[in-house]
Amino acid sequence: MPFNAEQISAGQLVSLDHYLRNRPPVDQINTAHPLYKKMAASKKNWDGSLQYVVEQLRKSNDSNFQPYFGDSELTFNRKRTIDQAKFTWGNVFDGFALNEDELRQNGIKIVADRAPTATENEMIQLTNLLDENNATLVTGFEENLDFALHRSNAADPLLPPGLDHLISLDPAAQTNVGTINPTTSTWWRNYAAPNVNPDDLVNEMEIAWRETTRYGGATPDVILVGSDFLDAYRQQAGITINRNVFNGGNTKGGVSLDASVTDTYFKGVQLTWDPVMDTLDALDSPAIPWAKRCYFINTKTVSLRPIEGSWMVKRQPPMVYNRFVHYFGLTSSYAMTTNKRRANAVLSIY
Repeated sequence: MPFNAEQISAGQLVSLDHYLRNRPPVDQINTAHPLYKKMAASKKNWDGSLQYVVEQLRKSNDSNFQPYFGDSELTFNRKRTIDQAKFTWGNVFDGFALNEDELRQNGIKIVADRAPTATENEMIQLTNLLDENNATLVTGFEENLDFALHRSNAADPLLPPGLDHLISLDPAAQTNVGTINPTTSTWWRNYAAPNVNPDDLVNEMEIAWRETTRYGGATPDVILVGSDFLDAYRQQAGITINRNVFNGGNTKGGVSLDASVTDTYFKGVQLTWDPVMDTLDALDSPAIPWAKRCYFINTKTVSLRPIEGSWMVKRQPPMVYNRFVHYFGLTSSYAMTTNKRRANAVLSIY
């Protein structure tokens, strides 16, 4: 016996819910999408608003410090130390459709009866079809969301600004970030060192590290790099000339030599290669290639901010009256924000 439309819809809901609940939310794509992994792991929900996600900022101490002696007259001020950064939020969607002929071609029969009973083979065929569609729905959604988290998204006003906007390669000349103008508010700039000589790379990274820790002392906990930058760092750091000797290695009773190392670090923080950067170079051809970049990110100051209850929401729009098509999708509503740009840095090599 076949399925009816209600059972197809219910089966998809159970299948997608099972897929999302029983897979690690990000772990299956760790090596492919490190920025998405870091942001999703530390995301901070908010309740939603008309237009902006607001970050409260302390922009100065507004000190009234003054010397005095004896009967000197002193002055008192009214402190104005707070500013607000306001970031736009947006919605993203991905979905797929199955028409009844596609279902029949996969051995799944559809009838109008409200209570049919599917055969075991039909159950297996439906499960296989939904599992494949769900797997590619979720991974495709995360892949494209990760692209959006990297890009400035200046060309698409429906997308919230991403990393390239929050941590800019040209912060002094940048337009408003979170409604605050960094050209006049110098405290609202990240550190940037574009077009660094690869031979001076480590020195420039030392300077960038000091600048990110100068105010508040908190150190970056994520270093994302493109492939060209990683190679330049490895070469200058002399990693490739290290030789690690392992007794009892692959050669029985002998010694193995390994000319490589497993991990690469700066100041104790691992340099994480972000392959999405290479993909974005192929898609966008930016003036400064992503593969040549390095981001020092303090994840306490840069956040993924989904609206409460609006992250990876399963959608099943009803069939329209003139099409026998079943619709399924995912949506998320989010912003990407920062509350301290100067705690972050970006470098690039020429």
